[in-house]
Amino acid sequence: MTFDVSSLKYDSNGLIPCIAQDHLSGEVLMFAWMNAEAVLQTLQTGRVTYWSRSRQSFWIKGETSGHVQKLVDLRIDCDRDCLLALVDQQGPACHTNRRSCFYTAVRDGAEVELTKPMA
Repeated sequence: MTFDVSSLKYDSNGLIPCIAQDHLSGEVLMFAWMNAEAVLQTLQTGRVTYWSRSRQSFWIKGETSGHVQKLVDLRIDCDRDCLLALVDQQGPACHTNRRSCFYTAVRDGAEVELTKPMA
């Protein structure tokens, strides 16, 4: 069966959420948006490509930072409205220089920083 990107359910802006997860550890690294072209580029190149809503342009993860995400597997949720990219992450995934964008927790009513930026 051939995959058709139009079979995915995009929002009114033509975007679909994508969660990036480390393929070995299972750690959730980040969340970003893709449009149909970003999904196609990701599948064709093996480099995870997102759509920047603020810049209104594509961004290939690691293109400027060197913190590349290589696609290992792209999974579609049961409703076809969310993607899970299993990746080989080189360096930090977060623009704050942390391994994961999810470095803050709420515990006992307070925010707690779980990890510091990588050296």
